[in-house]
Amino acid sequence: MSLLSFCQTSLELFPNVFLTFLAILITGLVLAIITYRNHNSNRKNLPPGPPGWPVIGNLCQFARSGKQFFEYVEELIDIYGPIFTLRLGSRTMIIISDASLAHEALIERGAQFATRPIETPTRKIFSSSEITVHSAMYGPVWRSLRRNMVQNMLSSNRLKEFGSARKSAMDKLIERIKSEAKDNKGLVWVLRNSRFAAFCVLLDMCFGVEMEEESIEKMDQMMTAILYAVDPKLHDYLPILTPFNAGGRNRALELRRELVEFVVRFIEKRKKAIWNPEGSDETASSFSYLDTLFDLRVVEGSETTPSDEDLVTLCSEFLNAGTDTTGAAIEWGIAELIANPEIQSRLYDEIKSTVGDRAVEEKDVDKMVFLQAVVKELLRRHPPTYFTLSHGVTEPTTLSGYNIPVGVNIEFYLPGISEDPKIWSDPKKFDPDRFVSGREDADITGVAGVKMMPFGVGRRICPGMGMATVHVNLMIARMVQEFEWSEYPPGSDVDFSGKLVFAVVMKKPLRAMVKPRARI
Repeated sequence: MSLLSFCQTSLELFPNVFLTFLAILITGLVLAIITYRNHNSNRKNLPPGPPGWPVIGNLCQFARSGKQFFEYVEELIDIYGPIFTLRLGSRTMIIISDASLAHEALIERGAQFATRPIETPTRKIFSSSEITVHSAMYGPVWRSLRRNMVQNMLSSNRLKEFGSARKSAMDKLIERIKSEAKDNKGLVWVLRNSRFAAFCVLLDMCFGVEMEEESIEKMDQMMTAILYAVDPKLHDYLPILTPFNAGGRNRALELRRELVEFVVRFIEKRKKAIWNPEGSDETASSFSYLDTLFDLRVVEGSETTPSDEDLVTLCSEFLNAGTDTTGAAIEWGIAELIANPEIQSRLYDEIKSTVGDRAVEEKDVDKMVFLQAVVKELLRRHPPTYFTLSHGVTEPTTLSGYNIPVGVNIEFYLPGISEDPKIWSDPKKFDPDRFVSGREDADITGVAGVKMMPFGVGRRICPGMGMATVHVNLMIARMVQEFEWSEYPPGSDVDFSGKLVFAVVMKKPLRAMVKPRARI
């Protein structure tokens, strides 16, 4: 049915409803155009960018390109340079892909660029009272939450306390791979297994109570469903369409309700395990992230502590932040070791010479120079995501001679920095020796200068950076120690195309052949 036929039929069958709908639509469009003009009259001297239509901006150009968003951005970098403006409906984005601009904004002037843009309505459903570490506005609530997470949970000393949880998860990972390989003639799915291992570690760290595999699977399914729910949709860019998203909003509210009901059960188990251990049947860890939250004063001097809904939100972001990114890093890492068998052999030789025939332990990682170089090159070549979490400015400012207004999304495109030929020699090549030889190096915190920023840099740098590198180093070491990895089908080339699904994963999921190594 054509649009004209649809309108005629609707007018005949539902004249009052249709005319009301049409009046709302026209009024909304007029108001949107007026708002757009006023909005842009106050935003002069923005960085250059592709011209767009009123209201919708560059949405149609992006849709017509048929490209993934990061591919579209790469195309525009070639045209407009390392800082440009892109308008997607109501969102104005300033895209930055230059190391010196990133350093100036996030390190030299970190406080100005340390806030976040306003979240979409769907995201707010899952961010109870906006109490989250990753998306809270720059201010006292964010400082309190982040300080608690870093000092009480992610410090190097605290991380060591979870060594047994990591060992247990690594042992499960190896057994899962062995079992899957046995049932599938040596074939295993890399991302699925590595992601499960990362999730198990984080669950233990977060809740501190033992979970059955059925609960683990359900928790994972719920977290994944929520990530899909908050992924930006068309109405997030065009708020005028929000009234037509009632079904999506209702589904999001239902997901949130289900999540709260499910997670609160484990919150209550943890409370019982630590406050009434004699009356609890739970096998509990000595410490968990939840323990730091029960009596936390979110605002200094206040008597208010997080509600159950707040606790669910904080636990959810802790789990989501480290699961997909770690799993994806392992998938890319194994893919590079398959494509570069000489690197895999060198890494195995280092592991063998360091630990002999016993299983790799965390304390061994510090002695493995080549392993650390492999992981650092992995993070340079395959950062967990193409963009850092969106930044915003706390007050109007300028960068590179352009105005940066309050309310715009500032997006840092990571491959534009970590693959910049002005910074790196042969940047597309996977070459851990660049770090071993000292020929090239980079401080991933960005303090000494930005050359790669897989975890962001500055005040909003990922608080879990230290934990993530521990997990990736240990997981790759154990997987290489236990198995020889090769391509499937034999003789084929690894497809290194990527796509963004919460984290950057391989467009064609990696299924690899494994051969158990002899252990005496």
